[in-house]
Amino acid sequence: MTRPLASLSLDLDNLWSYMKIHGDAGWEAFPSYLDLVVPRILGVLEAHSLRITVFVVGQDAALSRNHNALRMIADAGHEIGNHSFHHEPWLHLYSPAEVAAEIDRADNAIEDATGRRPHGFRGPGYSLSQTVLETLKARDYAYDCSTFPTFIGPAARAYYFLKSGFDRSEKSKRSNLFGSMRDGLRPLKPYQWALDTGSLLEVPVTTMPVLRSPFHFSYAHWLASFSEPLSQGYFNVALRACDISGIAPSLLLHPLDFLGCDDVSELAFFPGMDQTGARKMTRMTRLLEAVSARYDVLAMEDFAATVITGAVPVHRPNFDHLKTDAAGAMPMEAGGQ
Repeated sequence: MTRPLASLSLDLDNLWSYMKIHGDAGWEAFPSYLDLVVPRILGVLEAHSLRITVFVVGQDAALSRNHNALRMIADAGHEIGNHSFHHEPWLHLYSPAEVAAEIDRADNAIEDATGRRPHGFRGPGYSLSQTVLETLKARDYAYDCSTFPTFIGPAARAYYFLKSGFDRSEKSKRSNLFGSMRDGLRPLKPYQWALDTGSLLEVPVTTMPVLRSPFHFSYAHWLASFSEPLSQGYFNVALRACDISGIAPSLLLHPLDFLGCDDVSELAFFPGMDQTGARKMTRMTRLLEAVSARYDVLAMEDFAATVITGAVPVHRPNFDHLKTDAAGAMPMEAGGQ
């Protein structure tokens, strides 16, 4: 019997990018934990025979000291995607020329570092605009996966603002960090963006059907801070809800899913970073085993190719009329799963 499909990806956000978003001093030196976390990630993926997509930040690829870690990912056979160059969650505020330069610079740096040209994109902090999508289409990208259909974006943003010392101008730039309430109305299943120059496949990061609450691995770590059974139970219920709803889950990893407070003390503010690396690695092994046992897990490019053939239902919302509003949030098209 054929098992249902799932896709798995990792946003390779580095130490400096978290510090930058949080407004911490010293990020400009681009401190990195890639040499520590990449072998951990690759070891777990290999143990479960998983091939995934890793979205790389162009700034990391531009620094030769990161090339060994990034090349390890490509050499292990994983797809390499584009996660922007500067990793600024206010990408939606960029002009067309700035967007084109951002994606082009990241493409070139990533290809130089890994030998792979990206064909998939995820915006930093799920930042997205019609300009970004039109630029991706013009560059022959196969898919975007920057949408995160959840209602909790404003609450997550408020938490970050509370933990930071941002002034008004910095808060303004981050006004759409993690999205708006309207993002919770976006489709959960893949669909095509209708653009001026054609169409582009969108593969949303999956959230809980109906509730639209997150259940990616970082969220599981956060819940485990309160209760390990709660974390595991919620994750299992979310997967079961996807199965019932006919949704092939697109699951999201981050480096901090594999790192703990004993590894990166600078990120103590981040949810789930009150736990040791060993505890989180044990949980990751258990969760990935559950996913591998339940689904045929694909990298994003393979999943996107399957969607295009019609194996997975495709929604085609019209994107032509959408504009970025004053707060930087994108007005919603028709929702649905």
